[in-house]
Amino acid sequence: MLNKRIETAINEQIKKEEFSSRLYLSMAIWCEVNGFPGAATFLYRQSDEERMHQLKLVHYVNDRSGQAALMALEQPQAEYKSLQDVFKQVMDHEQYITASINELYGITLEEKDYTTGNFLQWYINEQIEEESTMSTILDKISLVGADKAGMFHIDKELETMTANAPAL
Repeated sequence: MLNKRIETAINEQIKKEEFSSRLYLSMAIWCEVNGFPGAATFLYRQSDEERMHQLKLVHYVNDRSGQAALMALEQPQAEYKSLQDVFKQVMDHEQYITASINELYGITLEEKDYTTGNFLQWYINEQIEEESTMSTILDKISLVGADKAGMFHIDKELETMTANAPAL
């Protein structure tokens, strides 16, 4: 059974994961209407992945005799300056989520809830992977700068990354 402090903290993380899904959906829409179909495909998949992260937390809370809760969300940003701006903001957001997961893990240690701490190890590893992927994408975007042909190839590579990703 979850104690209330941990249940509340996980519900806050559920909200953050849900917002992540909506943020990446908004970014995917921007990419799609601004000529980056590969980036849009990549971000639509990221949006789906964040929703799966949310649902995993929802089920965990409910399975541990708690009650998952949904909360009001702010509207995500809808306009971006460039593809680099989009992925810079993705990276910033992933770093925010990493810090949030680490804080949640810290609470499990304070409360001596090692079961939940063990459950969160998956999220900790996932965040390492997410930040690494975004760092690689940002490095490639920086390499090509404003070169349109280079951006075209990056967009195609993002689509390929999505196609080669394991099923959700």
